[in-house]
Amino acid sequence: MILRRRWETPQLRLLKKIVMLHKRQRHRPWKQFLKAKAQGADVVEIRLDCINNFQPRQDLEILLKNKPLPVLIVYRPKWEGGQYEGDEHMRLEALHLAKELGADYIDLELKVASNLMEEHKLNQHGGSKVIVSCFLDSVIPSKEELSHLVARMQSTGADIIKLVTNATNITELARIFHLLSHCQMPLIAYSIGERGLISQILAPKFGGVLVYGSIEGNSVPGLPTLDSLRHAYGVEYINEDTKVFGLISKPVSHSKGPILHNPTFRHVGYNGIYVPMFVDDLKEFFGVYSSPDFSGFSVGIPYKEAVIGFCDEVHPLAQSIGAVNTITRRCSDGKLVGYNTDCEAAITAIEDAIKVLGCTNGEASLPSPLTGKLFVLVGAGGAGRALAFGAKSRGARVIVFDIDFDRAKSLADAVLGEARPFEDLVKFQPEKGAILANATPLGMHPNTDRIPVAEVTLGDYKLVFDSVYTPRRTRLLKEAKAAGAIIVSGVEMFLRQAIGQFILFTGGKAPEEFMRDIVLAKF
Repeated sequence: MILRRRWETPQLRLLKKIVMLHKRQRHRPWKQFLKAKAQGADVVEIRLDCINNFQPRQDLEILLKNKPLPVLIVYRPKWEGGQYEGDEHMRLEALHLAKELGADYIDLELKVASNLMEEHKLNQHGGSKVIVSCFLDSVIPSKEELSHLVARMQSTGADIIKLVTNATNITELARIFHLLSHCQMPLIAYSIGERGLISQILAPKFGGVLVYGSIEGNSVPGLPTLDSLRHAYGVEYINEDTKVFGLISKPVSHSKGPILHNPTFRHVGYNGIYVPMFVDDLKEFFGVYSSPDFSGFSVGIPYKEAVIGFCDEVHPLAQSIGAVNTITRRCSDGKLVGYNTDCEAAITAIEDAIKVLGCTNGEASLPSPLTGKLFVLVGAGGAGRALAFGAKSRGARVIVFDIDFDRAKSLADAVLGEARPFEDLVKFQPEKGAILANATPLGMHPNTDRIPVAEVTLGDYKLVFDSVYTPRRTRLLKEAKAAGAIIVSGVEMFLRQAIGQFILFTGGKAPEEFMRDIVLAKF
């Protein structure tokens, strides 16, 4: 069992909010302080090295007098990634002055901490706590090397120690989680960047004492926003028993899963957290994150087919499709079980749209409004396979286009359909009343101006479906609607597959209307 060290309640902390103030603005910091407080921050960090023409006594008195929130003072030199390039003695004197004037926390770099604390007795008397920090701009060291580094930082006499890294692989973060769980004193440890995001979000679960975020409208590269920490992730509710779920994908920043799953977990009282996981190598990932703490996963681009090889068991539907978009870790034996909730989500979304908006009398008597229809599928990856097998199960005739013709042919053969070269798509003329389904990333943010077919053909389709859901209304859907086709957004598929995932993740009933309300409001 992992040993948890609970030194203090995790606090939401606002990083670098005042740092970008111009000289004339820093004399009126209250607006920024109050904005931070209103957004839920508990502590504000002030980066002195980012203040233009910084005047130590004058500016610190203004910043620290009658402060509405506790303040952490940082004066970062160039050699540790900051902007200060002046006299080192003057920098250290300014930090000592900040302590005297009532700063709640003072951040010192490991390189200077021992001597400075001895010289100025910074860790004695007064209410200020000293944070000794170290930034590692490379691969995260081994557990043993990290332990030695922490011991060295602890020997300085710090009240809190802080370790910031720049992970090159999500698997490196397991060493940070191990360190947080076993450290014998208050520790802040996280990694910046997209691959390091989960180390910041999950810090409270493993014992971190502060969680870093940026204020709305003043984002900081490599950090989540304060709003997302509170509302999308609900970090104040995370504890050592929280079950971790996440989206395995590359890229992953487009995912809206956290703003749907996490509020839903809280709505039903389920102790879970859903996070984006930027994964470079499936084998390494599953080898490292094998503990019961990591209870389940969504699977996105480009791993829905490859991930089957890492499941201990695969549900028959997912096995027949050849793609998995949901994995759960079975509590009884820890085995990974793969499912596919994409298939029914996409097909029922298409069927329901036709039934509501375009079902003729003749179609109403058929088993499905897709029965006998030509189903033109663009993309033969994981989402495409789900759509193809779903269409075949409803009696549709499937034509598959993919940039990899062999992959298109393999899928077409599996559903008794037809494969066509991708370059033929721009001149392909469908029969009237056909269904078009885009299962490629074409049109996804930020490349929103691309569509997979010729615009002049869109009027021949009865319905156009786009699996892309960022943006909600893609260019393909806009053009199709203008041409008179029924349109179905990937948002509807996303919602329905997420409902299926929620049931698999929690073992309980999904609050469907609550989830739909979130999607309508946030997507």
